[in-house]
Amino acid sequence: MKKKHTLLQFTSIFTTCLSLFLFSCKQVQPSFSPEAKVNPWIDDYAPLSAMEHYKEWGTYNVHDPAIKKFGDDYYIYSTDAIFAENQERAREMNVPLGNIQIRKSKDLVHWEFVGWAFPGIPKEAVDWVHTHNEGRGATNIWAPYVMKQGDRYRLYYSVSAFGKKTSWIGLAESASPEGPWEQKGTVVKSNSLTPVNAIDPSVIEDPDNGRIWMHYGSYFGGLYCVELDPATGLTMKRDDLGHLIARRANYRKDNLEAPEIIYNPDLKKYFLFVSYDPLMTTYNVRVGRSDKPEGPFYDYFGKNMNDTLNNFPIITAPYRFDNHPGWAGTGHCGILATEEGRYYMAHQGRLSPGNHLMVLHLRELFFTPDGWPVVSPQRYAGDAERVVSTQDVAGEWELIRIRESTYDRQLAAGQILWGEGSLKEEEWNNSFHLNLNADGTTGDNGSWTFAKKNQTLSLSLGRDTIRNLFIFTGQDWENQKHTLLFTGLDDEGRSVWGKRIK
Repeated sequence: MKKKHTLLQFTSIFTTCLSLFLFSCKQVQPSFSPEAKVNPWIDDYAPLSAMEHYKEWGTYNVHDPAIKKFGDDYYIYSTDAIFAENQERAREMNVPLGNIQIRKSKDLVHWEFVGWAFPGIPKEAVDWVHTHNEGRGATNIWAPYVMKQGDRYRLYYSVSAFGKKTSWIGLAESASPEGPWEQKGTVVKSNSLTPVNAIDPSVIEDPDNGRIWMHYGSYFGGLYCVELDPATGLTMKRDDLGHLIARRANYRKDNLEAPEIIYNPDLKKYFLFVSYDPLMTTYNVRVGRSDKPEGPFYDYFGKNMNDTLNNFPIITAPYRFDNHPGWAGTGHCGILATEEGRYYMAHQGRLSPGNHLMVLHLRELFFTPDGWPVVSPQRYAGDAERVVSTQDVAGEWELIRIRESTYDRQLAAGQILWGEGSLKEEEWNNSFHLNLNADGTTGDNGSWTFAKKNQTLSLSLGRDTIRNLFIFTGQDWENQKHTLLFTGLDDEGRSVWGKRIK
């Protein structure tokens, strides 16, 4: 009897423990609250701007980034743009100054400055620009784009006369993403007589037939698309400029440039990202989509991007959350599609109020249920994913509704005039605070609901109901905290951003 009693006791204890264990497994994780997390880097890099600090420019001096993953590394290639550039000091400090900046990373957060792709600007490009611009221009290289074709890496790049239509897009190849690079010659070129400006290349391959297309152009004539020869990387037809795919009504005043073309295999759509307005101030990103890489591309309201209307949605624009001077120049993006099916947008951000310091912004990108891209309101910081619950959402939030600037600036060739580099107050997208109460109401007599299955928020703001706002965890850079974020589009095709601050 004694043994039986002991066995019964053991069975009872085991059953109780198992029940407690199973019960605990069913419990929801503790309610989320923003918690302190130090930013990976500071935004003001002026103390590191001297030429001898170039190895510390991991996320600094980034302008017009192109981003790709090759092997185990992510790479960014960008324009020759350096805050406080001093070539004489570079020579004194033995800085190997060249053209086209290269960076790499293992995690999309910590970036190593690799160096420069070219030791100088190719003579063919300089000769073309000088011949058609009274011996001036061609002092740097803009807006590179990189891709892998077979076992070779192709690097496209732009050389131009600033504020003129005299430009040249070239191609170099290498067996390594870090070079050395062999020049392959002219892809397209332009002068005052051509209908398009040959800058800002972006290339896409049609997975169905292997055809390759390059999108390029700017405020001079709009954006064009031309077919490339897969074997050479140059145009299929000599001196072919291609066809018009996007434009604005006033080329000189209403800036349009920086096409970036990607394909989403799940949606079976091609997405064309473009940048509007002056690069130092109200730069902002719009997007259209198509069933074909060569277009035509249509916007959020079904408008063809080659007409003269402004297109939507707006993905990024200058913004200012509390506790930060704000970011201007949030345009000219590169898009990364990972093998895991995640997407990221890389672009420049210019630190206000001066708007001369250029910092890499890399944001996670999502596609709405109706197939439009939206990006995180905050820069990516390697954040762990979390399944969000309804109780996590309740709290105080800081929101921004992204809108285009209506301030009438004086521009030349689509850019600001000297001395107008700071934003006017009415050009900012400023934030406001909103309480999402636990009972589903908000602090302004609105309401909210959360769909846990899809991790999306619906929010009533005045007369507007905004649906399918993606909620996820990320870094609150302005307050140095790990928190909840959301992003989405309103019915007008404008981004709506939020972060939980309490």
